[in-house]
Amino acid sequence: MSELINNERQRKDLLKHMILQLHKGIAPDAVRQQLAELMGRVPYEDVVAVEQELISEGLPMEEVLKLCDIHGAVLKGQIDHSGSRTAPDGHPVHTFIQENRALQLEIAALETLFKEARAAHSSDKIYEIISRFNNLSEVDKHYRRKEYLLFPLLEKRGITGPPTVMWGKHDEARALLKSAREALQEVVEADAETFAGVADLVLQPAVTAIAEMIYKEEQILFPMALDELSDGEWAEVDQHAQDIGYCLYAPTVQWLPAEGSAPVAPEPLAGDRIKLPSGAFTTEELTAVLNAMPFDVTFVDREDTVRYYSEGRERIFERNRAVLGRKVQLCHPPASMHIVQKILDDFRAGRESRAPFWINMGGKFVHIEYFALRNEKGEYLGTLEVTQDLTGKRKLSGDQRLLSYAKE
Repeated sequence: MSELINNERQRKDLLKHMILQLHKGIAPDAVRQQLAELMGRVPYEDVVAVEQELISEGLPMEEVLKLCDIHGAVLKGQIDHSGSRTAPDGHPVHTFIQENRALQLEIAALETLFKEARAAHSSDKIYEIISRFNNLSEVDKHYRRKEYLLFPLLEKRGITGPPTVMWGKHDEARALLKSAREALQEVVEADAETFAGVADLVLQPAVTAIAEMIYKEEQILFPMALDELSDGEWAEVDQHAQDIGYCLYAPTVQWLPAEGSAPVAPEPLAGDRIKLPSGAFTTEELTAVLNAMPFDVTFVDREDTVRYYSEGRERIFERNRAVLGRKVQLCHPPASMHIVQKILDDFRAGRESRAPFWINMGGKFVHIEYFALRNEKGEYLGTLEVTQDLTGKRKLSGDQRLLSYAKE
């Protein structure tokens, strides 16, 4: 059996077999016993690799998400982190972990409050539970820093399985938190028995989801990320963390990467691309993007000269190439020319930064807005005119969510 345990491929195959046993409905306790007997402690990188392989081999994401909690529970206490790196104070992973400690305090307080409210229901307890759940909802910032800063770097290393699964579990936790907050508003005046039912069915699952994600992060994600990413990549995560914010904790120590480990520069531009601070386009791509926008845009430079207009499929006001190079004042009827001049003067002087208007025209509700464009020093660069037909959007009601796309 020692040869089986020491052979990396066979070890992964065995772990995959056990996870698929769970998929077939084999009792988790039986699988846990098999795991303990055959494998002892499982290297965390094997868990990562097997999860990645299961997704690549076609196990539906819905099934992966269902299995995630079960195989996580089976592996609890069996994952080996010997040799894993640790994060110093102020490092992004240290911050993530300190946020987890703060979340665990909220979870412990809620568990106590649940017991007290079940025993002797009072609105005071409910209001404190509501307050604690509001604190727990700060976890969204923790999750978004993972989704938008950490996961992209792992994906560049070809590690897509754990980020995909975790993002799915984030969304489950968010939905559970939303349901919990809504349910709490309904049970403020309810009796203890009603509260107990809501706690078991709605509140506890939200708390459990966050607690289980903490375990997955600290047992799998963070050790893997520390091993995989360079100081320069962590500097990139750290650089943008404040843009999203922190969860119940803020770093008290500034982490400095090893000398020479500056934030990773963007990948070299392929071909002739127009470089912008947050990305790059070819001229063809940029033209397509601007023309796909569901509104018309016209750019007027600081000298009041029309320099650009988009060419979307559904134009509201006619434009043609003759307008380019023309003074914008002359593009309007004489009766409104002085208003256009007043807007431009106010923008140039810094008195205003936007000027919205809306009109009913030919059965359409048209919204027109002018925006002052300025550089980082606040210097006036020109004006952007945005025109949009809002007739259809004014009639919208209810929700049309992304997931409903497949149902059409």
